Amino acid sequence: MKIKDNHCFLILFILALIFISSSCSRTVPEITFGFIQLVIYQTETGPREQYSFFIIPEDEDGLENLDELYLFHDRDQLRWRLTSDEWVSYTQDGKTWIGSRAIAAKENTLPRGVYRAVLVNKGGEKGERSFTYDGVVRFPFPEIEIKDGYYTVKSQWPVNRLICYDRSGGYLTTINLPSLTGSVSQINLPPAARTAALWSEDEANFCGAYTNVVSIY
Repeated sequence: MKIKDNHCFLILFILALIFISSSCSRTVPEITFGFIQLVIYQTETGPREQYSFFIIPEDEDGLENLDELYLFHDRDQLRWRLTSDEWVSYTQDGKTWIGSRAIAAKENTLPRGVYRAVLVNKGGEKGERSFTYDGVVRFPFPEIEIKDGYYTVKSQWPVNRLICYDRSGGYLTTINLPSLTGSVSQINLPPAARTAALWSEDEANFCGAYTNVVSIY
């Protein structure tokens, strides 16, 4: 009986160790890839800079286990915090991206240099990765005019696209402009399109400019 009791105690002890080990093992989230893109928006007081910041996250317990995403610029002591309820999420080529298109500072310009991203899951574990943005705005802010069925774009940017919206302001489609001037009827606008904005991009410098919307008709 005594040997049997000792045997049972040994089994219980081993099971307890297994339970403690499994309960203490925690997975650390990872940032496998990411990017920072500078976006310049048109405002009443002049162009305003914002960053579009997105990462590809990984967590062994699933992406639903992720809780917070931070972006730091340590040199200038800046910090942005995104919760899982706040960040934008989209899937491309089978990969899920999370982040924000509205990283801004009180000043109209954002600092360049090294940024540090920190991803936190619901257990409090953290993953970290650094990003560097040193892009230069090489071109003046673009302009667009649509009048009497014709569009005119003033832009030195390498890529220019028309972002189309419906009557309620809902996004419809993006159209690559074949030239800086032309007839609206020749660019295959969707019938529901009522307004449009110009998106100009310098892909080599991860930089873009977005104008205010204008009426199409």
